[in-house]
Amino acid sequence: MTGTFIDTMVVCTMTGLTLVVTGTWNHLEYEGARMTTEAFIIGFGSVPMIGQSIVTIGLIFFAFTTIIGWNYYGERCCEYLWGVGSIKIYRVIFVMLIASSAILKFEVIWILADILNGLMAIPNLIALLGLSSVVIKETNTYFENLKT
Repeated sequence: MTGTFIDTMVVCTMTGLTLVVTGTWNHLEYEGARMTTEAFIIGFGSVPMIGQSIVTIGLIFFAFTTIIGWNYYGERCCEYLWGVGSIKIYRVIFVMLIASSAILKFEVIWILADILNGLMAIPNLIALLGLSSVVIKETNTYFENLKT
């Protein structure tokens, strides 16, 4: 939970403020990591390598920890749905997808990620609909307890 807070509130706020203060948010020729890199290069004007290094190291750590986190999440889901034996199959598919991302076009990777995230959302949305009466009951109980 602390990591989520640090990532969202500290890193994203720092990045957003850097983009606004340096004015790179207004440059249409930049997007994504390139825009952030330019902002940090401008911010560390006297030593531009510092800004570039900060963004590069940050991207490496965020990419690596995201891959590890998604792998763990996927393994636990496979274990729950299909048993421990499915984890090896999942790992092979996961490694193939990670390796293929090095050669696929960026747009294809995003489309694939959107599809896979959407497929994960479907069972969650079905469960939310199925459990909505429980959620409503628990929410009402919670607010009644607040009043007393």
